[in-house]
Amino acid sequence: MVTTSIRLLALDIDGTLTDPNFQVPPRNIAALRAAHEAGIEIILATGRRHDYALPIAKELGFPVWLISSNGALIRSSDSETFFTDRLPARTARELIQYMDEFRGHAVLTFDRAANVAGNDSLVLESADELNNTVSRWLQVNRPYIKFVSPLEDALTEDPLQAMYCGRVALMQRLQKRLSRAAFLDKITVMRTQYDHRDLCILDILNRECSKGHALRRWAEKRGFCREQIMAIGDNHNDLEMLEFAGVAVVMENASNELKQNGWKVTGSNEESGVAQAVEQILGLAFSG
Repeated sequence: MVTTSIRLLALDIDGTLTDPNFQVPPRNIAALRAAHEAGIEIILATGRRHDYALPIAKELGFPVWLISSNGALIRSSDSETFFTDRLPARTARELIQYMDEFRGHAVLTFDRAANVAGNDSLVLESADELNNTVSRWLQVNRPYIKFVSPLEDALTEDPLQAMYCGRVALMQRLQKRLSRAAFLDKITVMRTQYDHRDLCILDILNRECSKGHALRRWAEKRGFCREQIMAIGDNHNDLEMLEFAGVAVVMENASNELKQNGWKVTGSNEESGVAQAVEQILGLAFSG
């Protein structure tokens, strides 16, 4: 793996930068600060919405850009926006109505006043079904949640995305139905799955919206070629980003699907695998 010319490092957050307790290990922070000081640009790429990812970005101790909502938004930790790719409201309405039996598992994400509690960035019909699988997420994001029934009534503007979340078997059934939708050419479906938690998240985004597409836009803006980019991830929604990067690294705790692509495997998120990979591009080698 040639890493001597890496100028941009794209990092997933959950399952990658954070440990199983959703904390950023001190070794990861130290490695990223060292990379920043060495002139390597850091960009966080996450399925989280921007405000939910921002506290993680702040822990790094230096300004960074974030690709959030799986590529729908590129915004800095200082609230400067570069790019937004919203899901058209008419498509979101068509989606909700077509997936009517799953509306209790649906969330709409809007891009509204950053860092303002009560800004209604997340809209649900009910928390009853979601509480079975993402109770922690509901608790943390409660100040930003608004309940609207029917959910379609919330579509007075284009959302960033729609999200369906639940147990793996249920989301597989949802995805099967979605695969027969007449509007598939209008959307991108991104899957994040944690088998050990029996949790699957399906993000419905605008056509050709992904972490990979967002990373390409950012690289073009900054003048980086693919060979100068390293990406680190662990889940299905990282696939396009890893495919775009000249150097792709997957976590030991990554899905088997990603680990079968022949990419370099670093340590798990319990072992500060991000730091292990970053330390190599700073001059240290992987062990073994």
